[in-house]
Amino acid sequence: MYNVTRRLNWLNDELKTSLMKRCLALARKAEGQTSPNPMVGALLYKDGRVLAEDYHKKAGTPHAEALVLEQTGQQAHDAVLFVTLEPCCHRGKRTPPCTDAIIKSGVREVVIAMQDPNPAVAGKGIEALNNAGIATQLGIMQEKALRLNEAYIKYITTQTPFVILKVAMTLDGKIATPDGHSKWITCEASRKVVHRVRASVDAVLSAVGTVKADNPGFKPAIRGVRSPVRVIIDPALDIPADFEVLKTPPETVLVTKRRDTYKIDGLRYIYYDGELDMKWLMAELGKTGVMSVMIEGGASLTGYAIEAGIVDKVMFFIAPKIVGGKGSLSPVASKTFRAVNEPYGITNMTVRRPVVSWSSKEGGPAPSALSITRHEDTAFAV
Repeated sequence: MYNVTRRLNWLNDELKTSLMKRCLALARKAEGQTSPNPMVGALLYKDGRVLAEDYHKKAGTPHAEALVLEQTGQQAHDAVLFVTLEPCCHRGKRTPPCTDAIIKSGVREVVIAMQDPNPAVAGKGIEALNNAGIATQLGIMQEKALRLNEAYIKYITTQTPFVILKVAMTLDGKIATPDGHSKWITCEASRKVVHRVRASVDAVLSAVGTVKADNPGFKPAIRGVRSPVRVIIDPALDIPADFEVLKTPPETVLVTKRRDTYKIDGLRYIYYDGELDMKWLMAELGKTGVMSVMIEGGASLTGYAIEAGIVDKVMFFIAPKIVGGKGSLSPVASKTFRAVNEPYGITNMTVRRPVVSWSSKEGGPAPSALSITRHEDTAFAV
């Protein structure tokens, strides 16, 4: 916390929290649109009212702070700026430093939810404001802000994508019958949640087995949103050319060992030798600007991802159904197993119906959270 809050005492904590909550809601309007930038919302408050509010729409467009200052002009003088992320103090590829505009506007105080982990900022924006005589307060609704931009935080600090693992299973822990039948395990409300998450990530990762079994398109069934890049692990290039992931937009990336076969126009290829290193694959995707990935695959891919330690969040959708059967498929088919008293750790589990939530990683290779979605008519405890 920066100790330059001498003039902020006249705003009580309840009001500051309420105004920051509004900024966070504004920021979330751009979910899935700003990558590789963070989601940011801002508003200007003066004389008991909000003068202007706005949010960053997508990379390359004006930042939230610049938008509200542009709307208010001279009215910004002596106002309080609320913003979900520390204002930038460096020139981007297409945008100027926000700190310059704030200082020039005459804003007297800035309330900030979280510091920007970008090494180019990382406290320097707050320092620039303080040096110009502008009071700052950091940490209002910080946990919510951190959760909002968890993918950006992971990517900007590691250059690898934030990875969400999605699993849909029955109450007895099955993802498919022995013959592979799996439609539909969960209810429509749960599937709508999956479509919203798909629309928020940069890429969906799956494997040849899932694609050949279900012929999915991996596109969010939401009008007007972007579709993620499909990344398909297909070592021998076995997916038929008329399958959805190969013949329909958006972009598809095939991860394969085969270098000697013909290429399909419009597809990208990532080549590997030997056994696929999942951490290496995430690093390769990070190099192309992929900030977030959702894994939608079968038991083997789920197991490989967990063993490799690449998963940051898990979302389990549990349906009130019992399939049974010794040969029915379980959600995780890893090569190794953990002792019951030393499992892959899950922290801060929450249960909701039919909406999901999650929490942050607690070190090690374990997934970070367990999210459970149940049918709306479910009345049992998990």
